[in-house]
Amino acid sequence: MNETLFAGLTTGIVFGCLLHWAGVLRYEKQVGALRLIDMTIVKFMLSAVIVGMIGLYVLVHFGLASLSVKPARLGANVIGGLLFGAGWALFGYCPGTSLGALGEGRWHVLAGIAGMLVGAGVYAEVAPFMMRTVGTWGDFGRVTLPDVLGVSPRAVIGGFVLVGAVLCLVFEKKRL
Repeated sequence: MNETLFAGLTTGIVFGCLLHWAGVLRYEKQVGALRLIDMTIVKFMLSAVIVGMIGLYVLVHFGLASLSVKPARLGANVIGGLLFGAGWALFGYCPGTSLGALGEGRWHVLAGIAGMLVGAGVYAEVAPFMMRTVGTWGDFGRVTLPDVLGVSPRAVIGGFVLVGAVLCLVFEKKRL
């Protein structure tokens, strides 16, 4: 196994363990997040995004990684987000947590995972058409949040850290 595959396998296992440890693989937590009555998943995602932002910035700063900014396409993002949200609401798991739940022995998720694989296959077939239509709606090109706001990446990261910390504290205080 080459180094890249081993690194991917290792980080996947660590991420799965963190999902399990945080309790976000539980169906009740997934539904609670969708109903906005349990913010465990939101807090987990916020912390993952913040750690990822800081880590990526540090890696880019020291020349250990480079950014590959994808075009911001409003139409594709809105439709993709709606499909993702609908699937999450109907199934009760997102793709990552469904695989984690399977790892915990919840065999009922196999039907949803099969549905995701079929959906991915359908998307692969219609992707060229989608990129010619939906993919052109609201195409802002390769922009980043610091570009749009006209500030440094550090300011955006600092803002996310501050807002994330405040949100987590509010959620904890309200026992969400």
